[in-house]
Formats: sequence, structure tokens, C-alpha cells
Amino acid sequence: MLWAARVSGFFSAAMLMVVLSPSLQSFPPAEAIRSSQFDSHVRFPSHIAGGARGLAFRRASAFRNAADCSNTTGNVCDPSFVHIAITLDEDYLRGSVAAVHSVVQHAMCPESIFFHFLVSDPALGDLVSAVFPQLQFNVYYFDPDRVRGLISSSVRQALEQPLNYARNYLADLLEPCVRRVIYLDSDLVLVDDVTKLWRTDLGRRTVGAPEYCHANFSKYFTDRFWSDKQFVETFTGRRPCYFNTGVMMLDLARWRRKGYTRRIERWMEIQKSPAGRIYELGSLPPFLLVFAGHVAPIEHRWNQHGLGGDNVFGSCRDLHPGPVSLLHWSGSGKPWARLGAGRPCPLDALWAPFDLYDPAASAAEWSR
Repeated sequence: MLWAARVSGFFSAAMLMVVLSPSLQSFPPAEAIRSSQFDSHVRFPSHIAGGARGLAFRRASAFRNAADCSNTTGNVCDPSFVHIAITLDEDYLRGSVAAVHSVVQHAMCPESIFFHFLVSDPALGDLVSAVFPQLQFNVYYFDPDRVRGLISSSVRQALEQPLNYARNYLADLLEPCVRRVIYLDSDLVLVDDVTKLWRTDLGRRTVGAPEYCHANFSKYFTDRFWSDKQFVETFTGRRPCYFNTGVMMLDLARWRRKGYTRRIERWMEIQKSPAGRIYELGSLPPFLLVFAGHVAPIEHRWNQHGLGGDNVFGSCRDLHPGPVSLLHWSGSGKPWARLGAGRPCPLDALWAPFDLYDPAASAAEWSR
């Protein structure tokens, strides 16, 4: 009775939203959201390369700050803004839109959030304007040629895309007045107010993230790395722990002073040297090499990762024990793909309410 199992799974996932975590009960359905209705539809710009013409999204409902929120000037340098960076590309666009939607839906002060969208096609900014008319944001073009020669093959092709490395260059791309930023992947949703994460004290650290010190840290690096004393000494004097780079708080002012972009690039150059690979898994290991053991710890509730399953089969996963503020479908399985194929995992039902994609309108557009 496969259908019965799926119905049971979806019911269980829905119940999780109510009973699993205090964070999901910490506030009523966002006070800042004034309307529950969607109006109109927005189409993907027809000239984007790759054939996404006709992809349609519902326009997000209006949102407003709660009464006790600070007023902002609209200038990116306004110190009262919460800054969030996220990538936009054609393959993950549906996920990015859902991520943004989840942020503004749960924020008590959504007009006080400034988004920084990293793109390889600036036309995607037009789509964001249409889907979220009130959103405060800037669009930053990331030239793929900047990293194309530094990227090595990985277990998944998605990990080899140049835009996946744009997070390395946030300190260069964003305005100098932006001194810190939250970086978010495109395959996640928030179920809590992002301002709570923004208040994290990084102390003297450049990166803040949930750490997982029980993980097998050594598996991210090859035998060549562990057999070279000079490489191994990289971790001398620090206790390196795994952290997921899909959710990070970054002190950009400190990053700029310390020149961390160049440090990351240097490891990527070593990886591409004729001597052979020193790590696996795309853009993650250089971050571990530079920052692991020097990370400001953030509560695990802010990155319930791995919901996409393993990198080979994309099998369904359960939540980790503990409260939940952010759900992250890292791994090969993405909720929009599984929902579209009619083979969702139970926890994909927690992503679906933030999805603004309209398949019926998209199908109608394609049939023209």
C-alpha cells in the first residue's frame, strides 16, 4: 500500500510543523504578513539561455514590518538592515524563490531584510522584482570565468557549477559598507525569524556555522593530503570539525582584512596541480581547510541539513533530534524535483508551502 505510506508520511511531516520544535511555535503566523492571497503570475524571462521560457511563479503576498520594527532608509549601507546573500540560477531558481519566501514569511521585520543575489545572468533580477515587489535587494553578476579554471570534478555535476563558488567572493562583490552577511543555499527554507540568527555573536571569528564534531572529518580529503606532512600541519593547533557551508554567518570586514578569498583560491590551485587531488566534494573542502577549528559555533537548529539524502541515491532522510529553525535539503535529492516527479519524501511536505511555482500556468505558457 505505497499510497497509504505516502499519505502517512505527509501527515507526519505536517504534524512536525506543530509539535517538533519550540522554534516553530515561538510566534503566530508572521505578524508582518498582511495578506494570505496571491495575485497574478510572473513568467521566467524568455531570453534566458537553457530553455526555461514559460516557467511561471505566483506573486508573493504583501508583507510589512511589525509595529515595533525599526524604519530603514532603503540604502544598502543602512546599519539597521539584516543582510542575506543567496545565488540565483536557472536550475535552482524554484528553490531560491521558496527560500526567500520562507525568510520574509517568518520575519517580524521583513522590510528590514536586504537580499544580495549572486547571478550569472542579471536578467534574473527582473523575476525577483516581479515575484517580490516589496523586496529590498541588489543583484551582483558573478563571472564564471573567475573560477572556471579552479574547479575540479566532484561527485555531482551541480557541485561543479561556477556559481556554487560565488560565496568565496562575497567580500569582493558586496558593497564595502556591508560588514557582515548571512549566506544561504538555495535548497532550504526557514521556519523561524532570521533576525535571531543575525544576532549571533561571532566574537573574533570570521565564520559562524553549526559544527558537527562527530562527523568523519578525514573523509573529505584524499590519501595524498593525509600522506603529506605539510598539508596535515594545516590543522596543527586547532580542532577541525565539519561544518556545512550552505548556512553561514560571515564577518566580511574581517574577511577583507585577512584576505581569505586568496587563501581559499590557493587551496583550489593546489587541488588542480599536476600532483593530483587533495580533496573531494567541490567548494566545501577549501572552506574546511581555511576555517575548520576557527568557527564560531551556531545552534544546530539553524541547519537541519542532509534532507536531500545521499549523493548517489537521494534517499529520504529524517530530521536530526532537537529543535528546528531551518530545513536544508543538502544532498542530491531536491524537494521540487521529487514533488514534480510524484515521488516526494515525507519531509518535502515542509518545503511545499513556500513554493511559488505554478505548474498549471507554466504548462499553459509552454502550450502556446
